[in-house]
Amino acid sequence: MLFHGDNLRFLRGMNSGTIDLIATDPPFNKGRDFHATPDSLADGGKFQDRWSWAKDVEQAWMDEIEDSAPGVAWAIEAARETYGEDMAAFLCFLGVRLMEMHRILTPTGSIYLHCDDTAGAYLKQIMDAIFGRDNFRNEITWKRTSSRSDAQRFGRVSDRILYYVKGSEPTWNGAWTPLDQDYLDKFYRNEDSRWGRWQSDQLTAIGLTAGDSGSPWRGRDPSDVGRHWAVPSAMPPEAREMLPADWEDLPTRKKLDVLDDIGLIYWPKRGGMPRFKRFLSTSKGRAALDIITDINPISAHAKERVGYPTQKPLALYERLIAASSNEGDWVMDPFCGCATTPIAAERLGRRWVGMDLWDGAIKQVQDRLTKEGGGLALDAPMDQPRMAGIAESVRYETEPPERTDGGEVAAPYLQVTERYDIPADGSPRTRAGMLDHLIAQYGLRCQGCDREFDDPRYLQLDHNTPHRDGGINHISNRVLLCGPCNRLKGAAYTLTGLRRENAKRGYMARNQ
Repeated sequence: MLFHGDNLRFLRGMNSGTIDLIATDPPFNKGRDFHATPDSLADGGKFQDRWSWAKDVEQAWMDEIEDSAPGVAWAIEAARETYGEDMAAFLCFLGVRLMEMHRILTPTGSIYLHCDDTAGAYLKQIMDAIFGRDNFRNEITWKRTSSRSDAQRFGRVSDRILYYVKGSEPTWNGAWTPLDQDYLDKFYRNEDSRWGRWQSDQLTAIGLTAGDSGSPWRGRDPSDVGRHWAVPSAMPPEAREMLPADWEDLPTRKKLDVLDDIGLIYWPKRGGMPRFKRFLSTSKGRAALDIITDINPISAHAKERVGYPTQKPLALYERLIAASSNEGDWVMDPFCGCATTPIAAERLGRRWVGMDLWDGAIKQVQDRLTKEGGGLALDAPMDQPRMAGIAESVRYETEPPERTDGGEVAAPYLQVTERYDIPADGSPRTRAGMLDHLIAQYGLRCQGCDREFDDPRYLQLDHNTPHRDGGINHISNRVLLCGPCNRLKGAAYTLTGLRRENAKRGYMARNQ
């Protein structure tokens, strides 16, 4: 699927829990414009990575954030105080979209959010507020250039990738990097004429056990060294074909007999415990680390280069996609201008959804699919059959889908049902005007817990009926709340419900 237009429209039209993985490279708030090189695949591609609260933020976004994710609103305001309004505008733009991304992920889903040190620390707060800090997995560092000399500081050569999961049991296949030659020469020094290079490995595990695995075998007693026999599972396919049909049912020492007869056990010439022959052909490589230095940036002569300055290498996104999704899963990139995630997903047998505002994204995806993704057709008929894994064609849309899951945004027993018409009067319309109006009416007092404050910055503007449940932005639907009350209220309560809950918990000022 390729959607052309504002990704927020498309994200809001997607059913909850339908995407298995999001791997995306959004704007970074670099404060400059980006242009593709002339005569490249991406010729004409450009975007302005500058942000203004007045020009780029819709009031409805902040209303939704304040209702549904007060922690995100706090992070945005903190960024405004410490960095400036451009950072607050950028975080509001991305925050309201990240809330939708969280909603559409499956319970086993994950997200990789590419950024750098410009906004990385602020985005970490936003992601913690949306996904939960317990669902943070890694801040991956990718070395994006080999060398750089920056005046009066260490050279900035890396990007960050924030990795979060949706639930407690995410899809995880592991990630591996190739073994380097020095490691091979040091550890895989032995050669077998049948199955190649190997190194000796443990045939025992720590701890004493009763029964067959703790008994002596061929004159060696693992209990003498505080261990027990442990049969490894990694062996060449040809060796596995030589195992008896009842292999899984054999006791441990019988399995050791079989492995020795096949030639998978090494007996040290000077005596000692026998060891297992672990062949290089069975190795997945080294477990990948959260610092990636083995994937180089796209060079000027790379075949995958499209000429866009922010393009990321396919190998990087293939590693992320392979680690956190399975064949046939749905992978999404809401900022897919360079088509890296769609192409990586296609090559790995995943289905994918791409979104981008750039007019040239359509041709970019088509050209790269033809060149690097198997030559799929674009603009296929709507009713064309799809394969279970790799799609035979790409569906192209400019209109958002319609949700078929009921569009529920809160638990039914918590959802507010009141609806109001917007009054046509001269009441204040701006946030500043509403704040002044409510402070003049109620003073510096939280309407949720009745506490009084000595500074208006302790109070926040919120909706009585949450905006996401139909509440309007008019002053008649606005209340003043302190931070703790705003977090408790969220999108679950009206002001009356919040006060009732505060009284139940003993949080009202009169209870203190």
